[in-house]
Amino acid sequence: MNISQLQQKIGNRIRELRESKGVSQQNLAAICNFEKANLSRLEAGRTNPTISTLYKISEALEVSLSDLVNV
Repeated sequence: MNISQLQQKIGNRIRELRESKGVSQQNLAAICNFEKANLSRLEAGRTNPTISTLYKISEALEVSLSDLVNV
């Protein structure tokens, strides 16, 4: 698996968890103090998130960091 594929899988996982909890992109971005466009790029796999970004998302979605990146 290359980096691009990994980014895509993590982005898909974030979207899946977000939608399963009924949270909009706008709301998740606001909770994490991100721009919605940045979250959109992350979910689309077009950016390489930092550990701190992934941690903020996992906290906001009330899942463990390992659940978030378990691809």
